[in-house]
Amino acid sequence: MKQRLIALVSFAFILSVAFGFYTTLEAKNENAYSDRRKAIDKFLKVVDIVEKYYVDPIDIDTALQKAMDGMLSNLDAHSGYIEGKQYQEMNIKMQGEFGGLGITVSMRDGALTVESPIEGTPADAAGIESGDIILKIDDKSTIGMNIDDAVGLMRGKPGTKVTLTIIRKGRERPFEAPIVRAIIKVQSVYAKTYGDDVLYLRIVSFDKNVAASLKREINARKGEFKGIILDLRNNAGGLMDQAVEATDIFVDKGVIVSQKGRVESENRVITASKNGTLTNIPMVVLVNGGSASASEIVAGSLQDHRRAVIVGEKTFGKGSVQVVMPLRDTGESDAIRLTIARYYLPSGRSIQAMGIVPDVEVKRISFKEIESEYEVKESQLKGHLEAQLNAANGTTGEEKPKADPNVIAETQLNNDYQLKTALGILRGLIVLKK
Repeated sequence: MKQRLIALVSFAFILSVAFGFYTTLEAKNENAYSDRRKAIDKFLKVVDIVEKYYVDPIDIDTALQKAMDGMLSNLDAHSGYIEGKQYQEMNIKMQGEFGGLGITVSMRDGALTVESPIEGTPADAAGIESGDIILKIDDKSTIGMNIDDAVGLMRGKPGTKVTLTIIRKGRERPFEAPIVRAIIKVQSVYAKTYGDDVLYLRIVSFDKNVAASLKREINARKGEFKGIILDLRNNAGGLMDQAVEATDIFVDKGVIVSQKGRVESENRVITASKNGTLTNIPMVVLVNGGSASASEIVAGSLQDHRRAVIVGEKTFGKGSVQVVMPLRDTGESDAIRLTIARYYLPSGRSIQAMGIVPDVEVKRISFKEIESEYEVKESQLKGHLEAQLNAANGTTGEEKPKADPNVIAETQLNNDYQLKTALGILRGLIVLKK
């Protein structure tokens, strides 16, 4: 009897605790629902006021789209609402061809900032540099403008002109840069040689063709080089899977990159494979402030694996992962770009807002030969021996020899101290390997 009484009391106690927990949980859920309902009611009230009293007529669809755009763009610099036309253009860009200036931008502290110009594009030809702040696009100020609207203004019909007002560090006043829009066809990988033992590979952006292009260039010259320079300067990123595949070419084991987010299904750890890996070739990687996102995955992973010496300047510091989610189930052709995770390098470090610090820091400078204005040369004298001079230079006097576009020229090295330093370090690594 006594034992039964104890059991009943125990059961009653457990039941009361469970009921109390359930009641507390229900109260919490009810409070959360109530708070959510109040917030939504407040939002709808604001929309209603705007729709009724704003100085210009505005329909509910426009008001809600602007609200969604504002919400997403205020989460971080890389989230945003993408209208149908922009969504199509973005897909085209990832295919390696798009219309515009050839410039990648982001918001830094509310300022529209150039991440990097794409090599060989109108923006590159106009002298736009990484770190430039775009103050105006034509006559429209970029202050308070979201990034998608800014990109929309810079894109347009090929052959039309747009003028960017630029603020650049080291210049006292803003200046204007007129640029003619063009169809941007991006060659993602360039390859050159130096001497008979160095392969120079430049990756402009990580579109869907990068890994295949890298392998093709390497295989075409296999056995002909003893060291590699991988140039990721002004590479603003692109597809993460291409960055992983590019890294996997040079690393045969261990973690390449991992990503962690709030949703467990978004957590990933990506490791290297042994197939076709070049682990025995000395390597130097060039980076600068325009190297971001996917290019930072490559440089940071190779640095953590001690697979390459990183040379140049501190990188941009974009260590977040975005996904583009189409809104097709709502009947719209629009999409949202949302930051869902941060990525981490093999050592576990995040580079978000930190960047990759090179092993050897080198500023971008160039050398110039200065000739004395009082120096007199044979070529300046009357009746100089032109035939001998032309013969010494390997010309006939009628035309100059053309530079081989597949070979790094000495003039290029003299105009690029970072590349010259990288080459010197690589030569040392080749000797050490021997």
